[in-house]
Amino acid sequence: MRLYISEEEYKRRIERVREELERRNLDALLLTNPKHIFYLTGYTHIPTERPALLLVPREGELAFLGPLLEEDHLRHQTRLIGEVRTYFDYPGERHPIELFAEWLREMGYAKAKLGADNPAGASGIYGYVGPPLSEKLPEATFTRAGDIIWKMRLIKSDAEIALIRESAKWGNLAHRLLQEYTAPGLWDVEISLMASLEATSMMKKTLGVEYIPTRVGRPPAYAGFRGQVGWKSAMPHSIGIGREIRVGDVLITGAGAEVGGYSSELERTLIVGEPSEKQRRLFEVMLKAQEAALEAMAPGVRCCDVDRAARKIIVDAGYGDYMRHHTGHGIGLDGHEPPWLDIGNEEPLKPGMVVSCEPGIYIPGFAGFRHSDTVLITEDGAERITYYPRDLESLVISV
Repeated sequence: MRLYISEEEYKRRIERVREELERRNLDALLLTNPKHIFYLTGYTHIPTERPALLLVPREGELAFLGPLLEEDHLRHQTRLIGEVRTYFDYPGERHPIELFAEWLREMGYAKAKLGADNPAGASGIYGYVGPPLSEKLPEATFTRAGDIIWKMRLIKSDAEIALIRESAKWGNLAHRLLQEYTAPGLWDVEISLMASLEATSMMKKTLGVEYIPTRVGRPPAYAGFRGQVGWKSAMPHSIGIGREIRVGDVLITGAGAEVGGYSSELERTLIVGEPSEKQRRLFEVMLKAQEAALEAMAPGVRCCDVDRAARKIIVDAGYGDYMRHHTGHGIGLDGHEPPWLDIGNEEPLKPGMVVSCEPGIYIPGFAGFRHSDTVLITEDGAERITYYPRDLESLVISV
């Protein structure tokens, strides 16, 4: 299979943006979100304090304004960006935003109607400070229009779904290795490194030279615990724990893989040694809540009703006070993206949406219980793309 989005699909996306610019009477769209830029061009970069901006005009070539260190990298990755204007570095003798404004004036946008995902013209990370681009182009009209890309990203194409399926395959392998390596006396970080390395090596050997990572900070195939060990499993966004795994611990895992910029999400609750009665009871309630959410998913069903289906199981079992988050979220280029399976979101599910399904129960000082699966909304229902076992017997670590 192709391990990346084709240039033809990127061109279709750009045309859809231009159609929307025409409909909204905007002259161009300015994008600073790195994933939005990647979504339209296939160009991925490491965002830093250095401002970088993609200009998508209603007509003509796309243009990139950004740091010099990205020019060669950009040309290597995409042929869809025409003009490239660069500055040496931030903050520079002249601030990059001042240069952006000057370049946009030279390109004919001094009095343009501009849509932007960020009118400031920069992401504002790593200590960045600077004036908003709108201040430096006072005669132009700026309108927030990042929703153009978010709405496009909601519905995945066949090519995107294929990449997410491939991700799920390697996430499954990484999780299998993680479970096999898990044992009392080991630090969760050690286990994660072993499983992730082996899964990544097998993935690369299988996919070959065509596979190129597009992200930094995590192995291409990954599985780990993120510190959700023992009593800290009750912290949904735990980061780490100092002690080793022990008999009796509840462990919450996470696994996935990046393929062509896309990812999947697989999470499971493991128990080290024979589960206690309380552990079994909480595990089964969590599993029933996930099953209720999965059964509720279908085209036309509101996101809030999926959340309610899972929530009802947990509340009726007496654990409503131990919920810490909604039932799920979209998955694609980002690990979390719209739509949100949340009680406050009345948006209907549509074919082509890809979401996580992960209701959880978290008892402070005791343990947390959560499975997460990646689910594709189909024309007549929903399909669970991740396929790792979910039953308790398959998820007990023998000691």
